[in-house]
Amino acid sequence: MNGEISQIAKGLPGANLIRADIGDELGAKGYLKYQLFGQDLYITTTHISLFIVCVTLIIFAFVSYRAVKRTDPYGKPSKFVASLEMLVQGVDGLVVSNMGKKHGPKFANYIGTLACFILLSNISGLLGLRAPTADYGVTFPLALITFVLIQFNGFRYQKLGKVKGWFEPIFFFFPINIVGDLATPVSMSLRLFGNIVSGTIMLGLLYGLLPWWGTLVWPAALHAYLDLFSGAIQTFVFCMLTMVFVSDAIGEKE
Repeated sequence: MNGEISQIAKGLPGANLIRADIGDELGAKGYLKYQLFGQDLYITTTHISLFIVCVTLIIFAFVSYRAVKRTDPYGKPSKFVASLEMLVQGVDGLVVSNMGKKHGPKFANYIGTLACFILLSNISGLLGLRAPTADYGVTFPLALITFVLIQFNGFRYQKLGKVKGWFEPIFFFFPINIVGDLATPVSMSLRLFGNIVSGTIMLGLLYGLLPWWGTLVWPAALHAYLDLFSGAIQTFVFCMLTMVFVSDAIGEKE
């Protein structure tokens, strides 16, 4: 990837202003090399960031569990516990409003976990990490989980009606309906990946063009938008699409 970026950079106006190591800002760098089934693989910056995000979420969950367990149910909760209650109530309300009172609570834990993981991954650039969601190898498995949930709940609740829906409105629409189903994980993963990696590329180019003293203040506004605001929006969109698609697969209207 670094070689391709260098070739592109040479053809740009003012290419002499672009640092030679600009590719390091854009691509995932490999550190530890190992072999699997005869193939050379690497532990990359994406793996490291993904590990840090997962460990952070586990620590947060453990601390939250301990704080809630020690809280007197009849006393005044601490600010941290009160914030947790607001967060849980907000997620529960969002899921129930989109999936209904009957099925919403079943998916609240998953949607909440998904939102925390994607949001923390998206904003990890603020901490100097490479956002894991800027790697398609992370966003595609997330979309595959949604795809499995869609198909599983479709067959669970609609049974043969799920198969019947592939042939509606007429028999000849079967290939189109199948392609539409298979396109769901691709479109969801590309949407999340594209928005996050584009922000990573823009910030990488900016840091490559500016001198070191120019990167201390000016990029902060772009970080606020590309990492924080855009990251939160993409988290909301991915979770909303998951709820809408799964709810539509269930097919029970309240």
